[in-house]
Amino acid sequence: MRKTSPFFSVSALALMTAMPAVAQESTSNFFTGGDAGLDLRYRLELVDQEGFNRKATASTLLTKLWYKTKEVNGFSAYVEGTNVLVIGSETYNNTVNGNTTRPVVADPDVTEFNQGYIQYRNDSVTVKAGRQGINLGNERFVGTVGFRQNDQTYDAAVAILTPFKDLTAIYGYVWNVNRIFGNDHPFGDLDTNTQVINVTYSGFEFGKLTAYAYLIDLNDAPVFGLSSSTVGARFEGNRPVSENLKLAYKIEYASQSDYKDNPNNYKADYWAASLSASSSGFTGQIGYELLGSDNGVAFQTPLATLHKFNGWADKFLSTPGNGLEDLYASVAYKVPGDTGLGGTLFKVIYHDFSSDAGNSSFGSEWDVLVSKKVSKHITASVKAALYNANGFATDTDKIWFTLGAKF
Repeated sequence: MRKTSPFFSVSALALMTAMPAVAQESTSNFFTGGDAGLDLRYRLELVDQEGFNRKATASTLLTKLWYKTKEVNGFSAYVEGTNVLVIGSETYNNTVNGNTTRPVVADPDVTEFNQGYIQYRNDSVTVKAGRQGINLGNERFVGTVGFRQNDQTYDAAVAILTPFKDLTAIYGYVWNVNRIFGNDHPFGDLDTNTQVINVTYSGFEFGKLTAYAYLIDLNDAPVFGLSSSTVGARFEGNRPVSENLKLAYKIEYASQSDYKDNPNNYKADYWAASLSASSSGFTGQIGYELLGSDNGVAFQTPLATLHKFNGWADKFLSTPGNGLEDLYASVAYKVPGDTGLGGTLFKVIYHDFSSDAGNSSFGSEWDVLVSKKVSKHITASVKAALYNANGFATDTDKIWFTLGAKF
């Protein structure tokens, strides 16, 4: 693995700092009195994409093993390893196997040291140093891409401050991004000097307000164009209208401009708004998201959990140069009860895509999900995405069968 020496240096420093406190209690108890877990997730992903004569079939098993030490005087440590195993033939392009005659499924077979950090916490401060998952807010700007089999993690130092009940402030410095593609990919790691700031106040009666600044400084020349400064705010909340009806709402704005070594000169806007109503197990939502464009350079979110946004077919992982407008609506129903079909979630989403500049249509997409927690440890889901191209990308159908277990 490359560009990871700061990770080991910071982790070692944090460990040396922790040891005097840990020494007050038995060191063996610190390591043996913790908690361990095992996560398994099998997925079959099928992709039929126009332009390819052959379909993609990815049958993969994620195994994730983790251990958290006992907390002693506020100090603890966490380690996690993952393995993604291809079951059967590798009949898909995993981004590193050279199988370019089939569509991409970004789940390479990898074995990785996924997380490993030292943590200190007290009533008002939590500090983590080392390799860790970072999910901020709804993950629109910083996330772990949890849908894919291999996580996106960060070599970082993060401080979480809670000076009083309703205020949470997060500051993080990231020097390396471990992406979902694994270390065999030329950009499986991104060397960076990135700062993330996220402050949330939840003391309002009608919701919570989040302000943020993400200063992404990427040090690899081919991705200089993704270095950016993003500053924004989001307000979201929910209110009961009656005994059986609840409304939820969100509005968000951000401004992004070029930063550090980015050769472009631009300033683009981001807008998002949604309104939903829930009653008797049903939830309906309408929403709008705009990733703007300035002089042919679009608003980008390279560290986001991108699969959650702009359709599950993943046609807009990189925002088109003339920007993106996504007008969407969804209906969901969760079956009441905990036996039979009880607890089963059914969801349908429709997206209409167009450009910000030029008023071009980018097509539409239907997304469908059925999921259920089968038992205390087992979950199962079937998910599909049907993208109908119109002047952008190509028609693409995807379906996922997933079975997960946590112990």
